[in-house]
Amino acid sequence: MKPHLFSNLHRDETVKNIKNTHFDLIVIGGGITGAGILLDAASRGLKTLLVEKEDFASGTSSKSTKLIHGGLRYLKQFDFWLVKEVGTERAIVHKLAPHLVIPEKMLLPLIENGVYGKWLTSIGLKIYDLLAQVNDEDQRKMVDKNEALALEPLLPEDILKGAGFYAEYRTDDARLTLENIKTALQFGAKAINYTEVKNFAYQNDQINGLEVSDLVTQNNYTISAKYVVNATGPWVDELRLLNKSVKGGNLHLTKGVHLVFPHHKLPIKQSVYFDVPDGRMIFAIPRGKITYAGTTDTNYTLDKNEVYTTLPDALYLIEAVNNMFPEINLTLDDIESSWAGLRPLIHEEGKSPSELSRKDEIFISASGLISIAGGKLTGYRKMAERTVDIVSKRMEENFSIKTSKCTTDKIALTGGLWKNYEEVKHYKKLLHDHLKTEGFSTFDVAYLTHTYGKQTEEILKLYRNFSEGNPQEKMIKAEFHFTAQHELIQTPIDFFVRRTGRLYFDIESVKTHLSLILNEYQKLFKVNDSEITFYNKKMLELIEKHSKIT
Repeated sequence: MKPHLFSNLHRDETVKNIKNTHFDLIVIGGGITGAGILLDAASRGLKTLLVEKEDFASGTSSKSTKLIHGGLRYLKQFDFWLVKEVGTERAIVHKLAPHLVIPEKMLLPLIENGVYGKWLTSIGLKIYDLLAQVNDEDQRKMVDKNEALALEPLLPEDILKGAGFYAEYRTDDARLTLENIKTALQFGAKAINYTEVKNFAYQNDQINGLEVSDLVTQNNYTISAKYVVNATGPWVDELRLLNKSVKGGNLHLTKGVHLVFPHHKLPIKQSVYFDVPDGRMIFAIPRGKITYAGTTDTNYTLDKNEVYTTLPDALYLIEAVNNMFPEINLTLDDIESSWAGLRPLIHEEGKSPSELSRKDEIFISASGLISIAGGKLTGYRKMAERTVDIVSKRMEENFSIKTSKCTTDKIALTGGLWKNYEEVKHYKKLLHDHLKTEGFSTFDVAYLTHTYGKQTEEILKLYRNFSEGNPQEKMIKAEFHFTAQHELIQTPIDFFVRRTGRLYFDIESVKTHLSLILNEYQKLFKVNDSEITFYNKKMLELIEKHSKIT
């Protein structure tokens, strides 16, 4: 299927269209929750718009552990409902986008005096399999010490007793968010970024729209709608405050940090989920050229728009990794990149960050604002379903408009269709056969496949049209033009950080190709030299902030 035109090169036309439409539903927030709601509502026939004050997935939804996982640790909190729901969702989301939600075997080492003993781990993983309805080939195995070392030789042989071996899924959270939005376009939805909500519009004390500011043109305008959903993650309470409706649960923000190392510095063979001396659990995940490790879980009360890795965060994670892998001796100088994000959890008095529930909660104000907070990346689709069910019920009660039930468990995301993950692997092989003579590696091909899926073919068409530059330069130019036409980028930062993940997973390519992409950006978006200077400075600052922790 040819991709939809979804471009800020036609922003004036998009804004004009939005101004002239009366929507059934406006979703505020372009993270994974808002994206999921957009797709759910649009696929049920509701005329739906999503507005985001920055770029899509610019908050929490590009800064998670990037796993679609069942939350094994929530069994310790006896949160069986959450484990069952998100565990079951893993397989569904994998089926919807197998190029983007990739099977990832996880090793849980059992060590002397560790958090998990053999019996508890075996029973816990079995319950996990049952609750999550894991298929036979992916069900947990308990392995002895020698088998564990064969799977991961860097584990601490002296204190290792065995391991649990089970299945999870790895993803790119920002791409998953974007593909939900792009899929919603196929059902008539609209979405716009860099559009900030300034106030709510009311009629008879009920919300009937938004007053917004276009941060690109600085123009203000009003959008009308029957209902508004606030899905702004860490900013949920700010909009509830604007609506004068902060009642019930309040948000409790916690910060999670991840560090990225060159793979040769942390050369694990496979993903490991391990405990640290303070009783917390941490992931170490190999991903192409790099290995990343995280996460921390600390209270956060500072600026929500400026969340970065601090020295204590980095030292904590480095010590944890070095403790579990004694042959490894990571230092601050080994950090290649990092990211830090906020979890918008529901506050519970007396609980530490790690003890807070990851369940979602919906709040409805007297004026009709529907706010959703909490939850996990893995559970985004069910969170969206619960939210749209409320909107649908109100549509029927107040406007006699009946909508269909949720069908997003059957809607393949853009980048597909795929029969299964085997087809994805076959596609990668064919792509490598096609591109290897031009110098592209298996890593390059895996990156294209797992980032764009079958949309890679559109990128290759653009690639073939470029005559200047080496193959790598032509390919990244093709990616940039594709994202400009079909993925609503507005700045070079959108491209390097959220459309491609290069700032985190291939930071050297950002340094190498920055001037090239700035040149393409200037030609395509027709911006002046001072704007290019600004974005060059901004990108260099981002590289510094994410890679140099002091």
